[in-house]
Amino acid sequence: MSTVVGSLSTKDNVKFNPQVREEKLGTTIKDREEEKIIEEDEENKLKGEREIMDLGPLFSLKEQLEKDKDDESLRKWKEQLLGSVDLSAIGESKEAEVKILSLTIQCPGRQDLVLPLPFTKTSKTSSCLFALKEGSRYRLLFSFVVAGNIVSGLKYTNTVWKTGVRVDYSKKMLGTFSPQKEPYVYEMEEETTPSGMFARGSYSARTKFVDDDGKCYLDVSYHFEIQKKWPTTPSTSS
Repeated sequence: MSTVVGSLSTKDNVKFNPQVREEKLGTTIKDREEEKIIEEDEENKLKGEREIMDLGPLFSLKEQLEKDKDDESLRKWKEQLLGSVDLSAIGESKEAEVKILSLTIQCPGRQDLVLPLPFTKTSKTSSCLFALKEGSRYRLLFSFVVAGNIVSGLKYTNTVWKTGVRVDYSKKMLGTFSPQKEPYVYEMEEETTPSGMFARGSYSARTKFVDDDGKCYLDVSYHFEIQKKWPTTPSTSS
């Protein structure tokens, strides 16, 4: 597998604020409306940037290399990005395709929790996808495959709510990736789950993967829990 760690990336985080008291519950509707406005603003911004840039017609990888053969610096950059890609096996696709394969949660001293996509519930009676212990360190890893063409500016966003109030928002620019058969594995920075009485309980989350052109490759919602202790039976996606 190819591993990509932090190249061409930036991160914009609003840290966990799990101490949501009852008096804040009245802000739920307002918070949802603000979230919708933020998403609409980002979509409009992307749309405006695309119109200003006027990217023109799309080209397959073969067409791009042929078109840029006289521009030595651009040609070398694309060759470096493509590496050992077998152009004969890619075809003539003019659009990139990205398939997010799995999300893995790593916690020191614990077995990796691999969640294949699409997500499945941990049991027939619970909507909880997984549970983590309060105050525990964890790291997220994404596995994905790129096919057809180069994907530019692949971005990950994640929003978390508790009792309807947004408590966390993360945005990470993952980078630009060339098509290849082997999956990429992107490793996020280590973080710590919140702790305390107000931190425990059920959370809802929404995760999206979008590129520079605004094309969405994954938009998934799920629930998880923060508990006082680790679950007696490890959470699995089976």
